[in-house]
Amino acid sequence: MTTKVRAAVVQAAPVLLDREATTAKVCRLIDEAAAQGANLILFPEAMIPAYPRGLSFGVVVGARDEAGRRAFARYWENSVEVPGPITDVIGAAAAKAKAYVAVGVIERENMYRGGTLYCTLLYFGPDGRLLGKHRKLKPTAAERIIWGEGDGSTLTAVQTEFGTMGGLICWENYMPLARMAMYNKGVEIYLAPTADQRDTWQATIQHIACEGRCFVLSCNQFVTREMMPADWEDIGPGPSQFCRGGSAVIGPLGQYLAGPLYDEEGILIADLDMSLITQARFDFDVVGHYNRPDVFRLIVNEEPVE
Repeated sequence: MTTKVRAAVVQAAPVLLDREATTAKVCRLIDEAAAQGANLILFPEAMIPAYPRGLSFGVVVGARDEAGRRAFARYWENSVEVPGPITDVIGAAAAKAKAYVAVGVIERENMYRGGTLYCTLLYFGPDGRLLGKHRKLKPTAAERIIWGEGDGSTLTAVQTEFGTMGGLICWENYMPLARMAMYNKGVEIYLAPTADQRDTWQATIQHIACEGRCFVLSCNQFVTREMMPADWEDIGPGPSQFCRGGSAVIGPLGQYLAGPLYDEEGILIADLDMSLITQARFDFDVVGHYNRPDVFRLIVNEEPVE
């Protein structure tokens, strides 16, 4: 078991609504992180093709409009089939970098044209293989207009030579039972890609690190209004900065190892000493000596929903 791993958290914007150009940017940033020695590289939620911040898709309760339908169709057309050509390209970049790579995509069902979209986190190995995916279990608020719900079959945990890696997307991390399901899988490096730029998100990722006695990698986009395609949907006037970021790496006692990074794109690098997890769990082990399975039981349905 390798006790040291260099992690990279990539805070960047997509080339919004351009799947191929964003994929090329992701591959370039994988190269940049690998050049800094990264063995594990995390990208934000919905990196490919976009997190549609500020869009309504023409929806009010009881009605949809044609412009919104067109906006959704364009979003769908730029989304990612898994597996498919885009995952092949990212896998090749991961293999070139000899690194584990996790990247947030908007996944579309490839069974038929116009299938459901999912907010998904993809896991690639250093050999380029697609190791697994996690579909967001519960889209938040208006996200439910455009994304379907994942099921328990994609509560993915990846075994690596340095420990178990897994996690949840954005506000799934406010679901206590979902967190406990991941802790039960032995997650030691907890990935939390997000679209939440608030100060309270920092408290959340610190809490997860303390609760799970794990390393937490949180990754967000840095996006400005000028980056939005002008012909996608008119979102009206507002601030020039859409998302300020806030990416960070947290140690297993809740301490910052890198970040938080705000107001710019950038790559955060942190060296994770996996032996610190044993030290941290000396006085708190959420699924071990600080658990009461005689009092509390968690039942997780990991069967796919047909």
